[in-house]
Amino acid sequence: MTKEEKEKRLEHLKAIVARLPEKPGSYQFYDQDHVIIYVGKAKNLKNRVSSYFHKEVDRFKTKVLVSKIWDISYTVVNTEEDALLLENALIKKYNPRYNVLLKDGKTYPSICVTKEYLPRIFKTRLINKKTGIYFGPYSNVGNMYAILEMIKKVYKPRTCRFPITKDGIEQGKYKPCLEYHIHNCEAPCIGRQSYKNYQENIAQIKEILKGNTRKISQSVYDEMLKKAEELKFEEAEELKKKYVLIENFCAKSEIVSHTIQDVDVFTIVDDDSNKNAFINYIHVKNGTISQSFTYEYKRKLDETDEELLLTAIPEIRERFRSTAKEVIVPFEMSWKLPDAEWFTPQRGDKKHLLDLSEMNGKQYKFDRLKQAEKLNPEQKQTRLMKELQDKLKLPKLPYQIECFDNSNISGSDAVAGCVVFKAMKPSKKDYRKYTIKTVTGPDDYASMQEVVRRRYSRMIEEGSPLPDLIITDGGQGQMSVVRDVVEGELGLQIPIAGLAKDNRHRTNELLFGNPPQVIGLETNSELFHVLTRIQDEVHRYAITFHRDKRSKHALHSELDDIPGIGPKTRDLLLKQFKSVKKIKLTDIQELINTVGSKKASVVYQHFHQENS
Repeated sequence: MTKEEKEKRLEHLKAIVARLPEKPGSYQFYDQDHVIIYVGKAKNLKNRVSSYFHKEVDRFKTKVLVSKIWDISYTVVNTEEDALLLENALIKKYNPRYNVLLKDGKTYPSICVTKEYLPRIFKTRLINKKTGIYFGPYSNVGNMYAILEMIKKVYKPRTCRFPITKDGIEQGKYKPCLEYHIHNCEAPCIGRQSYKNYQENIAQIKEILKGNTRKISQSVYDEMLKKAEELKFEEAEELKKKYVLIENFCAKSEIVSHTIQDVDVFTIVDDDSNKNAFINYIHVKNGTISQSFTYEYKRKLDETDEELLLTAIPEIRERFRSTAKEVIVPFEMSWKLPDAEWFTPQRGDKKHLLDLSEMNGKQYKFDRLKQAEKLNPEQKQTRLMKELQDKLKLPKLPYQIECFDNSNISGSDAVAGCVVFKAMKPSKKDYRKYTIKTVTGPDDYASMQEVVRRRYSRMIEEGSPLPDLIITDGGQGQMSVVRDVVEGELGLQIPIAGLAKDNRHRTNELLFGNPPQVIGLETNSELFHVLTRIQDEVHRYAITFHRDKRSKHALHSELDDIPGIGPKTRDLLLKQFKSVKKIKLTDIQELINTVGSKKASVVYQHFHQENS
C-alpha cells in the first residue's frame, strides 16, 4: 500500500467515524475484500469506534487490526443489553478473524427425548431438533449415565427402535420383547401400560432432566400418600419404590443450598502465556449443581477478562438454554445482561459456588497443560525455564544451569563435583570432578572458590559457553564466596542462586540477589522439585567421587609405591605371601619363584635398601 492509498483509506474511515451516532449498538470492520474481520459492541458507538484511531493506541494487535480496516458498518439498538446480544449473534454468523475464538474441539453427549408417539430416551452426540428435545451437554459423562440409570429403574421407558404408532397398537401388530419379560419395560406397545401413564412418566422425566428432581420427588410422595388414603396399597407401594429411588439419586447429587433455586456461575482463569483463558460455567437448579462445563477461549486482541466474559456468557447461556435470572461472576461488570442480573458474592453459599467454579477452571487448565506436555515433553521444560526466569527476573531463559558441591571428611580426600543441567535435564557428559589441590583442612568456602575458579577459567580459555545460572548447594555464605570469584576475579556476569536447608537438613528455600533474598516459591511446586533434584544430583555426584577416592586410599599398600611394580604384580605377591610384612622377610629366591628375577630384584632391593 502506497502512502497516498493509506492516507485515502484513513480519510474514508474517519469520515465514517465522524457520522457515527452516540447510541448503543454493534459495529463491524471490513478488510480490503469487504470481508468482516471484527465485530464489536458499544454503549456509545462514536466514542468506542473513534478510540481505535487515536494515536496513543498502545496495543500492537490493535494497531495490526486498524491497519487491515477498509470499511465500517454499524447497527443501532435501543439498549446495551441488545448490543451485547447482537454482537454475539454476528460473531456466530460471520466468525470474524480478530474476534475471540472459542476453542471447542470436543463434542459432549446430550440426552434426547424423542418426539415419537411413545418417546424414547437415549444419549447422543448428534443434535437434530426435529428428532426430539435435547438436555445437556454433559461434560461429566458419569453424571449423565447416573441420570439415565435412575430413569431406567424408576420409569422403565421403552428402549426398542420400532416406529410404534397408535394404529399399530390397536391392531396388535407388536409383540413384547425380552425387556418386558425381565421387567425393564411395561410393554406400552401391546397396551400393558396405558398411553396416558407413559406420557405422564415422560413428563416427569423431562422435569428431572431440567434439574427439578426435588419437585418430582415431592410430587411422587404426595401421590403415594393419596393412594394410601384411598386404600390402594399396591399402587402406593409402587410409588414408594419410585420415591426411594429418586431420593437416593438426589442424595448423591451435590446439594449447594436449598435456598438457591436457579443461578448461573461463571469464572475465568488465564493460562500462563495469557493468550488463552478458561471459562467455567456452573448451573444450579433447586439447590443442586445440574451442569458444570469449562470452555477455552483464545484471545485475539489482548482482550481483558471482562471482555472475554461478556462475549462468552451470552453464548454459553444460549447453548445450555439457561433462563436463570441471577448470574454470579468474580468481579463487577460494566455491561448489563438482558433478563438477568449480575451478582458478585463476598461470603456464604454463593461465594462457595464461585470458589467451586474457579477450582474447576484451574483443574481444567492443569489437565490441558499435562495433556499438552505429554504430547510434547519439551513444552514442560520450556515452561519450567520460563517460570524460573520470571521468578528470578533473569535476562534470558536459564537453559544451562550448573551446580557445585564439596565433599570431605575432616579435610581428608577433599573433592568437589559440578553437575550441568540443560533444558531442565541432566547433561551427564558435561559433569566434572575436582580433587582439591590448594586447600588444607576442612575449609568448604576456600574449596568452593578453588573449584569455581578452575572451572570458569578453563571455560574462558577454551571459549566454551558459560552457564545461564549458577546454583550453590548452600545459603548466603556459599553464594558470597562464589560471587567473589565469578564477578570479582573473573569479571563474569552470571546470575548466582542458592538452595538453603533447614535445621533438619531439608531444602526449604531458594535465595537470589545481592544481598540474597528469599524467592517466593511453593515447596510443593513442580519448579521447586526440579531445583531440589539438581541439588540432590550434585550431592550424589560429589559424595560418590569422595567415596571412590577414600576406598582407593584405604586399599593403598607400600607395594603401590615401588616403581615398576603394577597392580597385577602387587596382587600376585599379596596372594602368595598374605601381607607386606611377610614379603619383607622373604628371601629373594622365593620372590623370584613368584614374580620372576627382574621384579623380585626390584622388590627385594626396595625393602633392604637400609640394610645395604
